[in-house]
Amino acid sequence: MDRMKHDLLVIGAGPGGYVAALRAAELGMNVACVERESALGGTCLRIGCVPSKALLQSSHIFEQTLSGLGEHGISAAAVECDLEVLMARKGKVVAELTGGIASLFKRARVTRYEGTASFAAAGVIRIEGEVTCEVEADKVLIATGSQTATLPGVELDHDRIATSTEALSWREAPEHLVVIGAGVIGLELGTVWRRLGSRVTVLEYMDTILPGMDGDIVREMQRLLKRQGLTIKLGARVTAAGLVEGMPVVEVEGEDPIKCDRVLLATGRVPYTTGLNLEAIGLATDERGRLTVDDNYETAVAGVFAIGDVIDGPMLAHRAEEEAVACTLKMAGKPGHVNYDVIPGVVYTEPEVAAVGKTEEALKAEAIPYKKGQVFMRANSRAKAGGHIDGRVKILAHAESGLILGAHITGANASELIAEVALAMEHDLTCAQLCATCHAHPTLSEAVRDAARATTI
Repeated sequence: MDRMKHDLLVIGAGPGGYVAALRAAELGMNVACVERESALGGTCLRIGCVPSKALLQSSHIFEQTLSGLGEHGISAAAVECDLEVLMARKGKVVAELTGGIASLFKRARVTRYEGTASFAAAGVIRIEGEVTCEVEADKVLIATGSQTATLPGVELDHDRIATSTEALSWREAPEHLVVIGAGVIGLELGTVWRRLGSRVTVLEYMDTILPGMDGDIVREMQRLLKRQGLTIKLGARVTAAGLVEGMPVVEVEGEDPIKCDRVLLATGRVPYTTGLNLEAIGLATDERGRLTVDDNYETAVAGVFAIGDVIDGPMLAHRAEEEAVACTLKMAGKPGHVNYDVIPGVVYTEPEVAAVGKTEEALKAEAIPYKKGQVFMRANSRAKAGGHIDGRVKILAHAESGLILGAHITGANASELIAEVALAMEHDLTCAQLCATCHAHPTLSEAVRDAARATTI
């Protein structure tokens, strides 16, 4: 039987993979995509970004109805949360989005293979699924994403002691949930289950939550999350976690064991290249499991490319999407570029946290002269009217040129507000130019303008 041949074969149908496949098809390539899961979209759409945001939204509405309507003169009696319906809504959102990608593949004539891919030889991929076959491709793009990082001593049973995958689908709120890790995943899912009735304890090995984020923002968020009911223990080194008589027990260095109902391991993610048989083409990963690529996203093996979580950089869906576009453009002989200095990061807690560019700590460490403009949301008319007074907008600008070096936002819709600053940074606008732009009143975006203006004084 003759092998199928393609110009490009993409391994993985997450944000990087499916965007690359669609963009390459638009550029006239004969494209195929291999994905082991029946639903397209990867971790982000199936068991990550999208379902977690659906749960965050539903749990926020529930909590607001329980205790946040009184100041608006609204009362509601016998408020209850049907967790089964809540989870069904999450599932519907995921199904509609993953189904949408399948429709886009059909429209773009992207050939879809369902199965597990591995290299048989250079340019030859073996696909094992319901039907096992080999296909040839002039170019192969590895976009297999990442998986949950494990922690020595933590014995996962994927139920009582679980990862984010399982924590997105628990059928009841645990009475006491212990979250190991105070990064984005741990704080977001910890927030979901606290809203739904759990007592939540967050254990973080570092001396700060959200490691790597701006210090002012981190300190504010830690205070706000504690006020909301999260117990946060910093400098907590977890040495073990396992089941004792069917119940989880977490061992923390220097402290008494913590007995709880469920444990969520949220200590980050690691590149996923398992089963690719990279050895067959002489390709190796580095000490952290990543693939090394050049400016064209090509590995040391000609014709084999990689993007997203399997290469160095922040593990963000939108970063993978940007790399997908740049990589396929370069394959087609067109210019493609990703500005790694202007990639926003967002935490969807309450309030939201969003950041782009350098932190104040980084500027100090690099001895870069800067000015800081800061506006608190309590002074913003729209925030006041909407009852979202927690948070701030902090903008850092070069002391001499006025160019924006970084922005850090806590508050309602921070995930949307950061886009204006990212756009300004991408096009080398100064704070003076940003604040000279007319902003509608009353809007939250006025806080961005006012923070930019504060750097010019």
